[in-house]
Amino acid sequence: MQNFTVGSLVRARGRDWVVLPDSGPELLVVRPLGGSDDEVAGILTGIEQVSQATFPAPLPEDAGNALSAGLLRTALQVGFRATAGPFRSMAGLAVEPRPYQLVPLLMALRQETVRLLIADDVGIGKTVEASLIAAELLAQGSAKGLTVLCSPALAEQWQAELASKFRIDAELVLSSTVKKLERGLFDDQSIFDRYPYTIVSTDFIKSAKHRDDFVRACPDLVIVDEAHTCVADGSSSGGRTLRYDLVRKLAARQDRHLLLVTATPHSGKDEGFRNLIGLLDPELADLDLTTAKGRDRLAKHMVQRRRGDIRKFLEDTRFPSDRETREQQYYLTEDYRKLFDAVLAYARETVRDSSGGHLRQRVRYWSALALLRAIASSPKAAAATLRTRAKAADAETPEEADKLGQATVMDQSEDEAAESVDVLPGADSALEGDSPERRQLLEFARRAEKLAGKADAKLAKLDETIQGLLADGYDPVVFCRFIDTAEYVTAHLRSSLGTTAAVGCVTGALPPSDRENRIRDLTDREGRHVLVATDCLSEGVNLQEHFQAVVHYDLAWNPTRHEQREGRVDRFGQPYDIVRAVTIIGADNQIDEIVMRVLVRKHNEIRKQLGVNVPVPDSANQVVEAVLEELLVNQPAAHQPALEGLEDLGRQRRTQLHQEWESSAAKEKESRTKFAQVGIKPEEVARELEEVRASLGTGGDIEEFVYESLNALGSSFSQRDYGFDAVTATLPVGLRDALPPGHAQPLPFHRALPVPRKHAHLDRTDPHVGAVARYVLDSALDPMTPGPRPARRCGVMRTGTVERRTTLLLVRFRMHLTLPGREGPRPMVAEEARVLAYRGRPTEPEWLPKEEVEALLSAEPGGNIAPELAADDLARAIGRLEQLRPHLDAEARAAADRLRESHVRVRQATRQSGISKIDVEAHTPADVLGLYIYLPVVAGGAK
Repeated sequence: MQNFTVGSLVRARGRDWVVLPDSGPELLVVRPLGGSDDEVAGILTGIEQVSQATFPAPLPEDAGNALSAGLLRTALQVGFRATAGPFRSMAGLAVEPRPYQLVPLLMALRQETVRLLIADDVGIGKTVEASLIAAELLAQGSAKGLTVLCSPALAEQWQAELASKFRIDAELVLSSTVKKLERGLFDDQSIFDRYPYTIVSTDFIKSAKHRDDFVRACPDLVIVDEAHTCVADGSSSGGRTLRYDLVRKLAARQDRHLLLVTATPHSGKDEGFRNLIGLLDPELADLDLTTAKGRDRLAKHMVQRRRGDIRKFLEDTRFPSDRETREQQYYLTEDYRKLFDAVLAYARETVRDSSGGHLRQRVRYWSALALLRAIASSPKAAAATLRTRAKAADAETPEEADKLGQATVMDQSEDEAAESVDVLPGADSALEGDSPERRQLLEFARRAEKLAGKADAKLAKLDETIQGLLADGYDPVVFCRFIDTAEYVTAHLRSSLGTTAAVGCVTGALPPSDRENRIRDLTDREGRHVLVATDCLSEGVNLQEHFQAVVHYDLAWNPTRHEQREGRVDRFGQPYDIVRAVTIIGADNQIDEIVMRVLVRKHNEIRKQLGVNVPVPDSANQVVEAVLEELLVNQPAAHQPALEGLEDLGRQRRTQLHQEWESSAAKEKESRTKFAQVGIKPEEVARELEEVRASLGTGGDIEEFVYESLNALGSSFSQRDYGFDAVTATLPVGLRDALPPGHAQPLPFHRALPVPRKHAHLDRTDPHVGAVARYVLDSALDPMTPGPRPARRCGVMRTGTVERRTTLLLVRFRMHLTLPGREGPRPMVAEEARVLAYRGRPTEPEWLPKEEVEALLSAEPGGNIAPELAADDLARAIGRLEQLRPHLDAEARAAADRLRESHVRVRQATRQSGISKIDVEAHTPADVLGLYIYLPVVAGGAK
């Protein structure tokens, strides 16, 4: 039985195929020549007829002009889905990583088993960095499968990112999908046995019912998103402890790749941070991070950068240059002021009431705070809170009451992934049955309902703020604390803005799967947009494509959440140079002022001064609680103005907190110098990166290719600042069917990101560009294709670019690449397209240097040549191709040598082992896809 080597060409089923790894004597795994990975097939050699094949030569009678060479080369390059170079995944990515995003990848390549904490700031692109590592490990064969653990609210976004940008089609494993996925499984088969790529809800899989099966069948590569929510810190809830137990079990398998992703690795609690880094390696948890030795050890597994670290990294990276922040103050109307004062007096009275013991007193305290917070939010939230049972009312101990209160009232929920960030905490702490206390709360609720609309000065201030932002060209996202407030604000803005802007609302009342659809429905509408949302959108969701400002309608009592909100628009890909953030606060509202003075203003000050987002010190929670408690217990005199004396309230505690915070900021800035990984020099592999980009075609190549191809295929164009629009209705049916369904008509092609939905990006990985390239290549290879064919495999042209007869060859090299792997040698197939040219006759060729070859591709025609003469010339040149085989084979071997050297350089730069085990073998004869003859212009206009 004949053996066919990996990378060789075989003929079966009436077409040519390339033999792929995993083939054996009895079963060939093959891909159609020029085909995609979706067309991979298996051929049983004992049943089907298989023979060695060679690539057919061009047909002289199917000639075009020599301009076809450039089109055909670019079409071929766009079709490559795996690069020949050391970064195997690059050709298959629908996103071009920024140079700084290669740093985590280079760190990962240094490790046999990748254990990495990616802790870059909000908006830098941690999802891309983690996905890039995953794509490369999968492309190299170092990993066989992938699971992403994340919040259910972010699962669909992860699925879309992996599919659209990294060509990884992952199944969602959620409580709502698991029954469907389990259908058809064998008795002893798990979901994770059947599906190699999954995105899993951490809170679903952490339960004892599912956890053990998942740990058994979990793939060898795991990404943990928002990893800070998966570690215990000594005071954690049961949910967080279960997540920590789950990830610890996964990390215990020492050969499993583990990527932890979070913008807040240090929540202010040292135990939590040490448990987090201990997941990577238990020894890291005990490091002395005050020493250079300890930080050096951790730096092998951690990257943490702010924008200043990466803005000028090799090339400019587009981020907003500034975030303009300001406060907009409002004063309560008289009726609202009276209700607020009455509620504050009631709160003070109930907090001082010691009847029922310490537990009842703590429940009343948290209920009072919840009420004050809700009434500061909106009349609707206040009325609903007054009618809702307090979360802490069911606590059995004072400690449990405090934990529930801190989570729901103070925005300190330890279950960061929970879907309850915007629900009302409730203020009804009365015992069951009718009581004066409950009657008082219901009276407050009726008074609150009457304040909606004109009596709400905060709503009027929002109107003024939104109108100003829209007038300045900013589409804002308005963040509210409660669902009731968001719905109240949305109804008002729809009425007040009318046709000025479309208003949408997204809250935790919507299932996670519907939230992005709601945003999409809003932004698909023509004109201006305003999005009202709760903190269910404050993490993980990217809004920078359509929104440029954030309005904090309600204060978050956690400055980290403020930063997360603003990070939805202040991130990579934001087209505006300056984004805005507006905080609306009550000028005569003691609660707002306490939170602003103790937390928010200090956080903004540190971020502005040091460029570092530093977690709130653990003691901050106690300081805010203490100051609020003083406010409630120490009632001022009746004549005292609302904010008088507030500056002195808790001054000593506040001062100590801010000093602790500033000290943490200084330490954070110092340690980040190490974790910014400035010692890693991507220029060490810049040559390989440039070679990859050159082999795949530049942006200018792609734009010229798309324009010329569509023009030849019958499209018409309108030039735009962003690129051009192309009419697709006049294109051949085969190409129209291949374009992504639902694209805009005419189809806009953009030179730069971000690109609106249903538009195209002039990049080789864009599906619209890919469809054009595939059609051009297929029609060039198949002379029977009906309709226009932009590229042909051969042609003749007279041009002033040459003084002697010059022949250009478009050649494809196929190489068998063997790399060392954890489980032994990994065979791969690599392809490379090259353009070669020579002067004179094939018996005595004068081969041209690269610069002159490239110039030929842009040569302009300078005279005519009779078709019959062109056909004769081509027939002779094609017939003499065998005389060039020795040189083409030598070029193939040289390409194999260069490929090996490239892999060696990257392994040396990243300190990987196994250099001696790298082997590259060129397959000969090389494929000659095109032959083009350039003749000098003859004086007198010879034909």
